[in-house]
Amino acid sequence: MAAIATVPNYTPSVWVRLCHAIPRLSLTMQMRDSVFTPDSWEYQQTLLVLSSFSAIALVLSLLVILCFLIHYCCCHRGESGRDAEEEEEDDDASGGHGYSGKKGRGICCVTWVSVAAVTLCCVAIGVGFYGNSEANDGMYQLTSSLLTANYTLASIDLLVSDTISGLQRSVSGPLTSMEDVFGGHKPALVPTRSCRRLSERVVSLLSNLTLGRGLIPIADGFYRTNGSESIVGALTPAPPSVAPTLSPSANSIPAPFSPGWAANTLMVNEDYRWLSYVLLLLVDLVVCFFILLGLAKQSRWLLILMTVLAWLSLFMSWGSLGLETPTVVALSDFCFDPNTFVLNSTHFNSGTSPEVLDYYLTCSRKMSSPFQQILTQSQRALSSIHSHLSSLERDALPRFPKAERSLREVQQILNTTEGNFHQLVALLNCRGLNKDYVDSLKGLCYDGMEGLLYLSLYSFLSALAFTAILCSLPGAWRSFHSDSDDYEDSDSESEDPFTSHQARRQTATGSQRGALPPFYSYQGAAWTPPFSSAPPLPTPNVSSNGNPGYENLPLSDRQSPPPSYSPSMLTGYGGSQSHSNPSHSRNLYSH
Repeated sequence: MAAIATVPNYTPSVWVRLCHAIPRLSLTMQMRDSVFTPDSWEYQQTLLVLSSFSAIALVLSLLVILCFLIHYCCCHRGESGRDAEEEEEDDDASGGHGYSGKKGRGICCVTWVSVAAVTLCCVAIGVGFYGNSEANDGMYQLTSSLLTANYTLASIDLLVSDTISGLQRSVSGPLTSMEDVFGGHKPALVPTRSCRRLSERVVSLLSNLTLGRGLIPIADGFYRTNGSESIVGALTPAPPSVAPTLSPSANSIPAPFSPGWAANTLMVNEDYRWLSYVLLLLVDLVVCFFILLGLAKQSRWLLILMTVLAWLSLFMSWGSLGLETPTVVALSDFCFDPNTFVLNSTHFNSGTSPEVLDYYLTCSRKMSSPFQQILTQSQRALSSIHSHLSSLERDALPRFPKAERSLREVQQILNTTEGNFHQLVALLNCRGLNKDYVDSLKGLCYDGMEGLLYLSLYSFLSALAFTAILCSLPGAWRSFHSDSDDYEDSDSESEDPFTSHQARRQTATGSQRGALPPFYSYQGAAWTPPFSSAPPLPTPNVSSNGNPGYENLPLSDRQSPPPSYSPSMLTGYGGSQSHSNPSHSRNLYSH
């Protein structure tokens, strides 16, 4: 906590503290500390143990699904005979809908369990989209801060190199010419040699200023960014969204730590991570949509296909949770005490002194800049050079007019050097780099941590949802009637479009139990039934008005349409018979 308190404007969040407090076990089931040391094998063991819990949960899910499959395959096989016997009673009790009785209640229960599981999966998908967006925002803020810090370091290196090269050019060029012009004139030669010594002093002081790691020298006066082969010309800050992507090659891997190289590496990896989660979420969403469609349409083949995809989603959900759990815990360990890891790892990789790193990480008002002495001595040396040049311009230039051009060149170089020096002093202040450091911590430990927690919740909820879906879907599509069972005794050319699906099922069942004359065998009044050994049908009674009565005749022998026809169909059907006996048809419908 002592190290955390020194970071201004940053405190570990509640989620960081809770995840950091999770007990750590090694592979030998021994307790380990929670210090973030990713290079340690003992620390890696604790992360492996945390990741193994997802594998255990996957095995438990598979066992639960296996138990349900055994229940459906074995226990329901003996009930198939009783279901066939009770099917007609259930259909009659349900009014033709097939959802009443014992079997109907079972179908509704299985269907609603599937719908509830799909709804839970949809909620998990929404949580996953939000978590993926939060994690992406956190990584964007992290990479943006790293690129800004890299720009600051590159600017420091560029200013130092420009100042050193300018002073070296003045020593080797104009000052040497002035010494030759002044010759043995000692009053003018002493200030000139003092300017040479002071310039060499400033060069020596600034050469020890090795803070910046944003540029790597590749030639005299030319520099390239760390992790890239591009030569630096004019430095212009650019946000990560438009910054070029740097692909580190084998010959450009930075030995020291480079914020720019780290930012571009994180940007590339984050793009792949974001895209992978979007694809995973879309796959889950498509599976849930088609499961609901299959339940609504009662389509066996669609639910069987979605069952296969649900298996794949189940494995991916538990697998993603196995990756997210150790990542969340490791990130909480880093965010709980970031300074300790940054101090140790950066000092090891770059060789920068701990005092310099601590100055920029904490930026305390009580601490003085480690470059204060170098900057003060360089400022005094530049002021002394300016004083000597002023005295030469006032005293020696009237006597040696040939030295005017060289003196003007030295003054111009000195003015440029002083301007660069003032910018260098401002950039070396801890406020800029410390702000970038704090912003990167906030992006990683606030938004990034929150996003990973939401993604972990999504993986857990989706895994539970797909487990419930795989347990309920076999019972759902098993209860659906296939098309071959429903229409195996029906002729497509003689099907009645006004008869319900349940009525066709009952007609098919009745045709198997007894040979009843169908409604569609009506051939007209002159039709004569074929020869049969059955007793003759009774003669129709004649009423008082002369019309024959058909009360005692079977429905197939009556000259009337089926009672299930609509009034419009009855009118059409009666119209077709009106040509042979119109009065008979009118009397028939009057009854």
